[in-house]
Amino acid sequence: MSTKCEVRSMKKPKMESKIKRSIKDMSKKTLGFRLRASSFLFFSVSSFLSFAQVTSAIDSTSIKIGEQITYLIQVETDTTSLVVFPEGQTFSPLEMIESYKVDTLKNNDRYNLIKKYGLTQFDSGAYTIPRQKVIIGSKTFFTDSLKVEVNNIVVDTTKQGLYDIKPIIEVNKSGSNWWKYVLLTLLIISVVGFLIYWFIWRKKPLTEEEQIALLPPYDRAKLALKKLDESHYLEHENLKDYYSDLTFIIRKYLDERVYDRALESTTDELISRLILLKEGNQVDISKEDIKNLESILKRADLVKFAKSAPDVELAKLDRNTIDIEIDHVKEALPEPTEEEKLLDIKYKAEQERKKQRKKVIITVAIGVFLLLATFVGFGVKYGFSYVKDTITGHESKELLEGNWVTSAYGFPPVTISTPKVLKRTDLPIPEEMKAQVSMTSFMYGTLLDVFSVGITTSTYQNMGENKIDLEKSSERSIKSMEAMGAKDIVVLRDKFVTPNGAEGLKTSGTLKVPSLTSKEFKEANYVLLQFTSDNVLQQIIVTSPKDDTYADQMVERILNSVELKEAEE
Repeated sequence: MSTKCEVRSMKKPKMESKIKRSIKDMSKKTLGFRLRASSFLFFSVSSFLSFAQVTSAIDSTSIKIGEQITYLIQVETDTTSLVVFPEGQTFSPLEMIESYKVDTLKNNDRYNLIKKYGLTQFDSGAYTIPRQKVIIGSKTFFTDSLKVEVNNIVVDTTKQGLYDIKPIIEVNKSGSNWWKYVLLTLLIISVVGFLIYWFIWRKKPLTEEEQIALLPPYDRAKLALKKLDESHYLEHENLKDYYSDLTFIIRKYLDERVYDRALESTTDELISRLILLKEGNQVDISKEDIKNLESILKRADLVKFAKSAPDVELAKLDRNTIDIEIDHVKEALPEPTEEEKLLDIKYKAEQERKKQRKKVIITVAIGVFLLLATFVGFGVKYGFSYVKDTITGHESKELLEGNWVTSAYGFPPVTISTPKVLKRTDLPIPEEMKAQVSMTSFMYGTLLDVFSVGITTSTYQNMGENKIDLEKSSERSIKSMEAMGAKDIVVLRDKFVTPNGAEGLKTSGTLKVPSLTSKEFKEANYVLLQFTSDNVLQQIIVTSPKDDTYADQMVERILNSVELKEAEE
């Protein structure tokens, strides 16, 4: 027994040691697994947090009407991510009045970006700033929505005096810069006019050559001889040039008064022509004069072509002979008849008319060119249709670019911007409906004017639990337009939301309306907006010409300006 007991006592410690080792190994494996799992979870969370973190806050949750609060968005991200903050009126029902620059703080490899906005509200009540979208890299984050209480300003009427409404005071309209454009236009016209006058219409002073050209042939020949005397040819014994000028003077005179080819004829040909004209009694020139001319012309040919050198005194004698022969030729020529003189006067008058006509054509061409260049220049910059409509006038364009009016109409008020003020209009109400409904209407134009804007607010009495059906109201409005003469009405209905969040029904399409000036129908577009609140139906209808770019811009501007406010209790 004792032996067995020893054996048992020896085996037991061995088994216990094995068990302990196995437990220890399992503990290590479990611990390793847990460590790996913990490290995986830690790195997963840390990698997520390292991407970006977005928070938002406001400096006050309770303000007075018109008081500003600061809305703050803080983004923590790495330096490589592109962050896009919200812009525009995305804080509705609160209004953003200022967007501040982004403050950037760098911490190692991360950026802390802080974006601030100035917000306010001009109506009392409890408002919720909606969630704002922030784009970081390729991912989108949303901030939390925040509540703000806007309180009325308490006025103690027992201490505050009451005063009558002040009368309307007329004020002078602020001046525009139109006079600058007028001044610039006048300056350009003046410069162009001066250039046209200076280079085209101005009587320019004649040059010496032009003055000589206007002289009669006889006077020109005498003046040329005088200039020859003033030359220094004979002093330098330059007989060749002297005789060239001398013979040119007599040939030029004969070319203009006797024979129109005297300049290009040889000496023999010219003398033969003079003899022939004398024999034909066309020129009463003596044979001695012809002989003198022949002698001088042949002597000049020898000087020019044979290098002959006559005496200087002989050259002077030849000059005096030419002077005398010019006088003889003038005397030998018959006096022009009255008919020839009249033809000469008519010729000169015709030449003057041609010059005037040429000046007029050049002036008109320059004016047309400048107008075309101006039109093309403005057309390239602003569009040819726009420039054409500006010059010729366009009703829709004038309305679009006029002074628009933003006002509230009816109750509950409908705030809208229109090119003209809407005037109050009393629309007829059927007798059976007068006790159930009250209506206020404001209009500019009518359906037959193609472009029109109308606002109607209808308040129904004793409706009980019944609600206004916008689709049925829309159908009744379409039938009303048909009753006014419209036809071929295309109807499209869709949901419409105003910039301040009011939801309603939009009915739009095309129609044909009768023309006021003819029996034909004109195509037009229409948009009908309808809103309902309890027992109130608010309708806005806008009609505009079809295929009119300016009218389409007006309609879009009008629709984007619509705002509705609930009636205060």
